[in-house]
Amino acid sequence: MNAPILVINCGSSSIKYALIDSDPNAPRLAGIAERLGSTEAHLKGSNSCGESFQQSLSGADHAQALHAIFARLEERSPAAIGHRVVHGGEHFTQAALIDASVIDAIETTAALAPLHNPANLAGIAATRALFPYLPQVAVFDTAFHQTLPPQAYRYALPEALYTQHGIRRYGFHGTSHAFVSQRAGEISERGNGGWLVAHLGNGCSTSAVWHNQSLDTSMGLTPLEGVAMGTRSGDVDPGLHAHLHRQLGWSLDDIDRVLNKESGLYGLSGLTNDMREIEAAADEGHAGARLAFDVFCYRVAKSLAALSCALPTFDGVLLTGGIGENSFQVRKRVIHLLPHFGLALDDDKNTATRSGREGRIDAGNGPEVWVIPTDEEGRIAAETRQCLETHA
Repeated sequence: MNAPILVINCGSSSIKYALIDSDPNAPRLAGIAERLGSTEAHLKGSNSCGESFQQSLSGADHAQALHAIFARLEERSPAAIGHRVVHGGEHFTQAALIDASVIDAIETTAALAPLHNPANLAGIAATRALFPYLPQVAVFDTAFHQTLPPQAYRYALPEALYTQHGIRRYGFHGTSHAFVSQRAGEISERGNGGWLVAHLGNGCSTSAVWHNQSLDTSMGLTPLEGVAMGTRSGDVDPGLHAHLHRQLGWSLDDIDRVLNKESGLYGLSGLTNDMREIEAAADEGHAGARLAFDVFCYRVAKSLAALSCALPTFDGVLLTGGIGENSFQVRKRVIHLLPHFGLALDDDKNTATRSGREGRIDAGNGPEVWVIPTDEEGRIAAETRQCLETHA
């Protein structure tokens, strides 16, 4: 299949898109429709020449935004649409050709991802109504982590909570972890061995990947578990919820809001969830920013160290995401906190590697450390093609 794939990532008030050719060197048409349903709705992105644009979509809903997106595809007709779906539960271990049964299965997992799956379903419904002639594929964030063994995915809770309600660890950012670990197998002499992967952005997760299979990961039932993030707390004492309710009278909604939207880098620093601004403020002596930086790096290193228990052998660390790809200071601190693993950075290579550059940044005398820019859209397009070829 040589025709391009249109990748759609639909949120409650936004649609991110990318038109991805089978040739990886072909220019991409990509952008985002934001603030849908409001008078400030707009579409922005870039064309095949790399020129940016912005278009008002005042009052537009998802269907109208999709019409505007298709008009921006420069008459390049997609062969199919690949949808990012956050939560596939235990139903999906790989991408799925969308039909009524797949939609029903996604709906049954909506309770596990109430902020994401309903929006993903809205995008699927809109594109199926507008473009019924195009095959459409669902690609799940959780699918890559369905190879976790029970010792990694089960919580120490009563059996019925798992068997009757699906309460277990699922993991997220699967398309990123899959892309980065596969890429490491292509560029490293160690091949598809044992890698610790850190996807560090506003959302962050870590994983242990062995021969392109996820054996453990930091996120769990929801994307809140794990390391500290931009506005998310990551791991906290499970008793915190009851304590805040008893002592402060907070409702579950209050607690959920604070842990998801007011914590992490933002909560610790009192300033921002942007690591670039955190680093700048810390360099100027801001105590909250310094604490946020230290906690963030420590939690990432601690998570990687813990995940190493899952690997039969350890070949190195892979760093990706906006922070992982660009912050040499975070990379330096995280690796410095893992001295027991024989890791050592080449400071010059580490400092020089940023802005989407791929490169090996270790000193060359131990486990490898790579910076690999992620390509979640490219991975979704590839899985969409593979799914369609399987059903051909």
